[in-house]
Amino acid sequence: MVLEMKVPSPGESITEVEIAQWLVSDGDYVEKDQAIAEVDSDKATLELPAEASGTVTLKAEEGDAVAVGAVVCHIDTSATAPEAAAATPKAAAVPNPAPVAAVKQESTTYASGTPSPAAKKILEEKGIAPASITGTGRDGRITKADAEQAVPAMGTPPSYGQREQSKKKMSMLRRKVAERLVAVKNQTAMLTTFNEADMSLIFELRKKYKEAFAEKHGVGLGFMSFFTKAVVRALKEFPDVNSMIDGDHQLLFDYCDISVAVSGPKGLMVPVVRNAEELSFRGIEAEIKRLAIRAREGQITVDEMTGGTFTISNGGVFGSMLSTPILNPPQSGILGMHNIIERPVAVDGKVVIRPMMYLAFSYDHRIIDGRESVGFLVAIKEGLEDPVTHLMDGDIEKALEL
Repeated sequence: MVLEMKVPSPGESITEVEIAQWLVSDGDYVEKDQAIAEVDSDKATLELPAEASGTVTLKAEEGDAVAVGAVVCHIDTSATAPEAAAATPKAAAVPNPAPVAAVKQESTTYASGTPSPAAKKILEEKGIAPASITGTGRDGRITKADAEQAVPAMGTPPSYGQREQSKKKMSMLRRKVAERLVAVKNQTAMLTTFNEADMSLIFELRKKYKEAFAEKHGVGLGFMSFFTKAVVRALKEFPDVNSMIDGDHQLLFDYCDISVAVSGPKGLMVPVVRNAEELSFRGIEAEIKRLAIRAREGQITVDEMTGGTFTISNGGVFGSMLSTPILNPPQSGILGMHNIIERPVAVDGKVVIRPMMYLAFSYDHRIIDGRESVGFLVAIKEGLEDPVTHLMDGDIEKALEL
């Protein structure tokens, strides 16, 4: 019996996918539920499992765009699994070969104008062709000293090394991201406001409690839980930021689904932490860890990446000092975190060294006014600079569930 394998629907509104990579070859025997291909949709990369055991015949090439429901391969379920190959017998011992008579080495001669290896490297760096130099070495060979003294001729273009170009097709996910980013720039009134936060108290809290936190909960006490808590607090204070435009209406949310940008094998992915306002520090860290692992292993689903109401992007992990994050449509706001660097700052009239982070808040000016955007970012700054008061209700151990 030959089974036709069709492309399953990876999610609502997705009509076609792209064959990113076949994990098996034509004619291979596959087991039921074995991953046989990776397919790209405009939202995620998903694995395609075999629906039955048998011999596979591929009906689409890598890079092909195929409609949901289209046949991508046949599986001959009447085929039997191949037997294990017999063990390869050990090779017979080979007697020691007779000794080979030593061959007398002859002195090597070089054609006139041939550079020595050291001279060749210097000439390449200077962009000088060896043919333009008269060598002073044996048989006219170009020595290192000849190369060091050589001067490029005036008006002579330098000689470059090999210059190659290559081209590869962008994945469907990358093409969709590109389209969405261009659409955001063209269809929204995006503006960015900046501030900075003194991370001293968060550093102290993490240093004092991170070991006990990790030992009890099995996850680290990172910066993302503090930022998520600070964002949730600010969203409650400025509800217009936690909204989006829906035609002629403003759609507001009484919950905080926070999208968290993570780097995956196919590029940037943005899984969603649902109802972050109800989660503790432990709950936020555990959920972010779970989603990040699934994204990096290519197991993230479309449902796990849709429906966010606000986004946090942490470019600081890559060393970014300052950036203007682009909105994640249809959301109206995104917070950019950056690297933490010790800088001199004025405190109570004195210059002190503090771990400082620049914050960037990009927002849709059509729905969020300047007063609200600045106030929102100041509320985040307050939460980060005094987390005990604003994020932990004054009780550290209770907030960390220690």
